[in-house]
Amino acid sequence: MATRLNPYISFRDNARDAITFYQSVFGGELNVSTFGDFQANEDPAEADKVMHAMLVAPNGFTLMAADTPSSMQHNPGDNISVSLSGESSDDAELRDYWEKLIDGGTVTIPLEKAPWGDAFGMCVDKFGIAWLVNIAGAPQEG
Repeated sequence: MATRLNPYISFRDNARDAITFYQSVFGGELNVSTFGDFQANEDPAEADKVMHAMLVAPNGFTLMAADTPSSMQHNPGDNISVSLSGESSDDAELRDYWEKLIDGGTVTIPLEKAPWGDAFGMCVDKFGIAWLVNIAGAPQEG
């Protein structure tokens, strides 16, 4: 798979409804993971909230979404980020993008191994644009 660039939309408590709506608009395959799936929720009441949802439409459109935990700020209108993602074979390319994006910007979450096994980081570039970078973990031996 080649490196992918797509919008990532943050919601407050209605990401599942929104991404399901977008699936009805664009069609395609939808995968949804909750904070509870990865034991990544600080508040037990948020275990069923969407940690990550990805819709891949038949035409190749990709849309990602998540619920913003109550402990984090959420500003409608400022709730869209740009996501860069790829396979472990894209590691060098994605890390190069990361280094360039953080130059003059702010690292929100360092690019390091995440609970789901991938390398993941978040930053805001020097122009105020939020970026997410995800590098898939090495394939599991089977």
